[in-house]
Amino acid sequence: MREKDIYILLSHSGSMFSKAINIYTKQPYTHVSIALDKDLDELYSFGRIKPYNPVIGGFVKENISGGTYKRFPNTRCALYSLKITSKQYKELKKELNKFKRERDKYGYNLVGVVSAAFNYPIRRQYRYFCSQFVSELLLKSGIRLIDKNPSLTAPMDFTESDELECIYVGYLSNILMELSTTN
Repeated sequence: MREKDIYILLSHSGSMFSKAINIYTKQPYTHVSIALDKDLDELYSFGRIKPYNPVIGGFVKENISGGTYKRFPNTRCALYSLKITSKQYKELKKELNKFKRERDKYGYNLVGVVSAAFNYPIRRQYRYFCSQFVSELLLKSGIRLIDKNPSLTAPMDFTESDELECIYVGYLSNILMELSTTN
């Protein structure tokens, strides 16, 4: 029985790094995050720890109206909902809490991003890139959306899952207003 909704947010901020990824992939979205609520208050990923420093990255609780997203007000996005069981939700929260408790251990897996571009998976302890993190977090929670090694998963791979329902496409700055008018 499916009882809970979680959310997958795909985005493209227009930062230098996202533009570089976009040039290589030619895909509309270059970043993925996972949220436990439709208002995106509990939104997590791997990315910039400090909004003005693209070099230092790691596990982050993202804020759609602050931090890095505030620097890039024209961020484009697509929000997907996913229905999961209460057991999967409990596992997801448990796995996510490990990252929250030990956030200082984690860093950004830039080597993994580069190796994934060559279809060569590199798994580094305590290092993730955004789509690797979301994919692995879901797998550890008993949720398999993508039939691919997490170290090779790209943000756009999530759009291929039949289990995800797209509920919004547009600018991130308008997302909450748009979602509130559809309810």
